[in-house]
Amino acid sequence: MKAGFYSKLAIDGIRKNRRMYLPYLLTCVLMVAMFYILAYLSNAPFMEYMPGSASLQSVMNLGSFVIAAFAVIFLFYTNSFLLRRRKKEFGLFNILGMDKHSISRILFWETLIIAGLSLIGGLGFGIALSKLAELGLTNIIGGDVSYEFTVPGLVVRNTSIIFAILFFLIYLNAVRHVRFSNPVELIRSENVGEKPPKANWFPGILGVLILGAAYYLAVSIENPVDALVWFFVAVILVIVGTYLIFIAGSVLLCRILQKNRRYYYKKNHFISVSSMAYRMKNNGAGLASICILLTMVLVMISSTTCLYFGKEDSLHSRYPRDISARIDFEHIEQAKEDNISLVRDTIDKTVRENNVNMSNVWDYRESQVSGMLRDGNVEVNADDTLSVNYDELVTVHFIPLEDYNRMIGKNTILSEGEALAFSVKISNLPEYRTVGGVKLHVVERLASLPIDATSTAEMIPNLYLVVPDLDKTLASLSELVDSNGNRMLITSWYYGFDTDIEVAGQIDMRNDIREDLGQMNEGDQGGFTSYSCESIAAERDDFYGTYGGLFFLGIMLSIVFLVAAVLIIYYKQISEGYEDQSRFDIMQKVGMTKQDIRKSINSQMLTVFYLPIIFAVIHLGFAFPMIRKLLLLFGLNNLILLLTTTGISIVIIAFFYAVVYRMTSNAYYSIVSGARE
Repeated sequence: MKAGFYSKLAIDGIRKNRRMYLPYLLTCVLMVAMFYILAYLSNAPFMEYMPGSASLQSVMNLGSFVIAAFAVIFLFYTNSFLLRRRKKEFGLFNILGMDKHSISRILFWETLIIAGLSLIGGLGFGIALSKLAELGLTNIIGGDVSYEFTVPGLVVRNTSIIFAILFFLIYLNAVRHVRFSNPVELIRSENVGEKPPKANWFPGILGVLILGAAYYLAVSIENPVDALVWFFVAVILVIVGTYLIFIAGSVLLCRILQKNRRYYYKKNHFISVSSMAYRMKNNGAGLASICILLTMVLVMISSTTCLYFGKEDSLHSRYPRDISARIDFEHIEQAKEDNISLVRDTIDKTVRENNVNMSNVWDYRESQVSGMLRDGNVEVNADDTLSVNYDELVTVHFIPLEDYNRMIGKNTILSEGEALAFSVKISNLPEYRTVGGVKLHVVERLASLPIDATSTAEMIPNLYLVVPDLDKTLASLSELVDSNGNRMLITSWYYGFDTDIEVAGQIDMRNDIREDLGQMNEGDQGGFTSYSCESIAAERDDFYGTYGGLFFLGIMLSIVFLVAAVLIIYYKQISEGYEDQSRFDIMQKVGMTKQDIRKSINSQMLTVFYLPIIFAVIHLGFAFPMIRKLLLLFGLNNLILLLTTTGISIVIIAFFYAVVYRMTSNAYYSIVSGARE
């Protein structure tokens, strides 16, 4: 063979099948560009100066990993459409005398050409758009714009290596398909249909049961931590159930329509239903894939948008005061007014030196212990450390009634053994509660409590109990130690307040307070063992970086998943068009007009068009309670905002889906009608 023979055949094959290869090539370019952009953002020098840079880099790294994993699955999936289209050509080559080794060489050159164009185009677009993505991310999180343009060699190298390996695996898969097929199978691959539909109830019923189990998980879980644990289980169940329902349900739908004589025996319905009947397996799987991708986009864009626009609510939920200090004591006896007054006076002195007026002051003591919430009771046992069930783990906080009354300006009276209760991420509090053997009667469940909100950022549930006397109530727990000899009961004093100064002044004052507390701790003043001081102004950057990064990542991944859905729809229409071309050609010879063809296509669209988006919205509706609980882990409890972002997302995606399906149906029409060969 002359040099370049196989490469010329590969180029000619790509050119003749450009209708199939061009969308595939553009998708490969997009995947490479998206991966490069996210990898660039996680490694670019400007990230060191961005608000919340550590969290932001983690989010971008996660995004690049998701893109890489999705590219492996999706490019293998779309490459199968190309293989099916080319098998007839390869079978003809084989019959004419070309061995399968030579066909593998053609596949090698095709893969090499696609890989080269994808990497060059993807890296080119990625590099060109990386600065635009950087500006977009900077604008979202409110950072400072950097005018430095860089192309990290490490990111270019890693992107090239990862996608080179991916294309090599795709090539091996294509060779496997050709090597294990005989020439007759290759030639007839395009015309291989399915048997007439036989309604198999078992996979359909199994799909309904699996999907029902996923829906039950989504709506029945009350604990946000449980929602996080079971979320991925529910996702897998939804995917499996959706595929089973679409494959089995599509067959059943065809059988029902064919038995309906008034519907089936009409020229605009007859062709479309009979065509679908012979490819329901692939048709159902394609529709299920579209449905899953649309669901992923809806869940992702609605939740990340809600997080981004609700970031201030979440921030203030986590930090209710401008400045908040926490002082930890080793023994409950040390948390007395003498020691607390010494620390309070030190903080107040720092506040006066900064010319700050305090307001909305909280000042209270608290003792906390962790245990296992079982049958409505909290078991506190040092021997449980090796057998912790995180679904049952809970932290209980005890606050003296004296401090509670002072904070809220009331004069509530409690008898010994009584308590007021406030819970975070716990529902259905019983009237009687036992904590480590201490039995308490909950006389009132509080709707709110003006306390430090550290618990809102924790994964585990928290229970606050206001008790009449801290020392007497916790006498049996004060000496309890864990297996390492550490006290299980931790006693702290909280001091928080709002200020009337700007952001920079708040951060400076927080640093001054930290310095003063550090000096007290070194001099053994105040009797405390550890301390912390936080400022909402200092933490705002990290919040904005994390939530802005998630919003940006949600947009990027949504673009990728939408493009994937569009490509599946396009290939579905194109492949079905070539399969139906001969049928429509025969029907045109016996009198079927192009207008009749258009009506038949519209009938097919109306029969199956709405199913993926309808099921996606249903999936989102059942997932909504779980999504809301997951957002509670971020300290976001704005139901109106979540409903608004979800509703807008559904409208936008549904409109986009309708436009895409209409555009791709035109490609189907041009093939089956002979309008464009």
